[in-house]
Order: sequence, then structure tokens, then C-alpha cells
Amino acid sequence: MLDLHLKHVLAQAAGAPDLSDLPPEACRGLYHMICTAATAPPADVSVTPHETSFAGQAVNVRIYKPHGATAALPVTLYFHGGGFVLGDLEGYDAVCRQLCADSGVMIVSAAYRLAPEHPYPAAIDDCHAALGWVAESIRSFGGDPTRLAVAGDSAGATLATTTALLARDAGGPVIAFQLLVYPAAAGGHDGDYPSRQRHAAGPTLTLRTMDYFNRHYYGPAGKAPDWRGAPLLAPSLAGLPPTLLVLAAHDALRDEGMAYGEALAAAGDAVTVVEYHGLAHGFISMAGAVPAARLALAQMASALQQVLQP
Repeated sequence: MLDLHLKHVLAQAAGAPDLSDLPPEACRGLYHMICTAATAPPADVSVTPHETSFAGQAVNVRIYKPHGATAALPVTLYFHGGGFVLGDLEGYDAVCRQLCADSGVMIVSAAYRLAPEHPYPAAIDDCHAALGWVAESIRSFGGDPTRLAVAGDSAGATLATTTALLARDAGGPVIAFQLLVYPAAAGGHDGDYPSRQRHAAGPTLTLRTMDYFNRHYYGPAGKAPDWRGAPLLAPSLAGLPPTLLVLAAHDALRDEGMAYGEALAAAGDAVTVVEYHGLAHGFISMAGAVPAARLALAQMASALQQVLQP
């Protein structure tokens, strides 16, 4: 059963075009409206924009800290959603503010280049550079890189866990936790994922839009050319940090997300899967209108606090 508050949000958006019906630039404008239409009022935390570079890659972040923090704070590096084509730091400002306020953890929201202007693997390169910069430089902003998590939603969740895999393979930086919200874990590849057809028409993310994103990012085949774009297909998932995997029942990506959780557990990783039965893809940006989405954000923040705070 779809959450009644979510039904109301969707009714207000009735008549809006499917994202796949628009060219990327117009699509980005509509997506920004969607991301900000139902967010919670912005939590009162300190926000510091910062642009720099790391290993030759541009790094563009917003650093969120609770007011009055004196000791070094644990850090969560957050990657926004948007199918690798949409999304930006401003559209996810309310989400990051709320996670920071609820958890007491520093949130570093990192931008990355978008397709089709910057196709695969540009986003991965940018996110990996952001992780390197955080590990090397976040102390000067009051963060403690020895207590570090990665997080993200949708495409951002895929980027977060790929970044964790790359860090594992490189021997660091050490990541203590990953928070993954409805990841696109299969990178467009086929599999036993009935939710793709069950929710092909939404209610939020449609199969047409998924294909639109995948073709812009991965190329005409619409499939990740290697495991970095499809972490579910990684040769080994062993040695990844403990994971909170957050899913929505009314989501075309639900089954591949669940498959990723099962694969993490089979590899010996600690994983907790929480599924919100009344919610749909994108709910992380709906905390201002959907109480269950607000509860979900609070539960995610609580997990970050429990794992990262001393």
C-alpha cells in the first residue's frame, strides 16, 4: 500500500512529464523542482562551500557541521542521486542539513560531473577524488578522517559503494560504514529483478527514465561496461564496511538493491536492510511532506551517529 502522504505529493505533481521526455538541461530543472518541492525546512547548521582539486581532479563540496562543534567530528561523504545525469549540491542541501543536524556528524556533500556531457566513468573519478581529498584535508575543516563513512541515494548510492570498493582495493582510505539508499546496483544489466516490471510506470522512477539515464551515462547499450558501474557484478564484495541498505517497496530498483544486500551478506559483510513498505524511489527528498520519509532520514542519521560517534 502506498503511503497516503506520498499519494498526496504525487497527486500534486500529476501531469508533469516523465523525465525521459525532456533533454538533459530541461530535465535537470524539473528534477531540481522535484527534489526541493517536498523537502523539510532547512535545518540550522553551518555550511561551508569549498572548491579545490585532488590528484588532478576537481573537487567541489559543501561541508555541513553542527553549530558550536569544538572537537573533531566524524565525517560522512555524501553523493547525490539523479541517475548520473541530474542532481546537484543545492538540490540535496536540505537532505544533507537534516542528516547533519540529526546525527551530529559532519556531512561532506560532493558534486560530480554529469552525463551525457561527461559519460562513464567521469562520476566515479570525481567521487574517488573527493574521498581522497577528505582523507587528506578534512582535518583543517574540523573533521576526523579516521571516522569516515560514505553515503548516497540512487546513483549516488552506487557511486558510494563503488568508492568503497576502490578504497578497499587500494588499501585505503579506511571507510567505517556505508549508507546506501536504493542503489542502482546492477548498472543496467539484466537479472532476476521483477520490481523493474512491477513498477515500470513508477510511481516516481519509471523504467523509461532508467533507460534514459543508463544510455546517457553508459552509452548506447545502456549497460555498465565493467563492475565499477555495476557493483553487484564485482568479482568480490568481501571486505567492505558494515552497510545500512535502505530500500523502498514501490521502486523499480527495489529488487536489485535487495540482491546487492544479499550479495554483501554472502561475501561475509555486515549488512542491515531496511525496507519502507509505503514509500517509493526518491523519498529521501520528501521529508517535509511525508512523515515516513522524515522518520527514515532520522533513522539513517541515528545509524551514522551510532557507528561514527565515540
